[in-house]
Amino acid sequence: MQNYKNHARNFAVHNYVLIPLALAFFIWTVVNLVNGIIDSTDFSGHLYHMIAATLLLLLPLVARYYGLKNQDRIIRLEMRFRYFELTGKSFKEKESKLKLSQIISLRFAGDDELLPLIEKAIKEDMKAKEIKLAINNWQEDNRRV
Repeated sequence: MQNYKNHARNFAVHNYVLIPLALAFFIWTVVNLVNGIIDSTDFSGHLYHMIAATLLLLLPLVARYYGLKNQDRIIRLEMRFRYFELTGKSFKEKESKLKLSQIISLRFAGDDELLPLIEKAIKEDMKAKEIKLAINNWQEDNRRV
């Protein structure tokens, strides 16, 4: 059962293999470039490797960024739909009073507590963590990026 304590997701291959290897390769390449400048040897080859290392470091970061931004858009759409389904009204008025982090946190609330929690989050300007801690009927989301 998902709850506040175990809801965070960690993709081990990305966080503990891909990023560290890309970072290590980048650092190794910077060291080689600096040594190449000091020794005046094959600057163009070192520069070529520096460009490749920079690309290899940025690619997984950019891919993760795109995935998270897409997920944020999907969460907003999900919340608009859930709010409309529960109230028959548009979520635009409430959405404009909430930060994205609050909306993301509210999606974990079950339908029975979502509407009162939206009002409370707006009224008390609750932080994302406070919203998650206030949820009693946690709605699992195991398909996140």
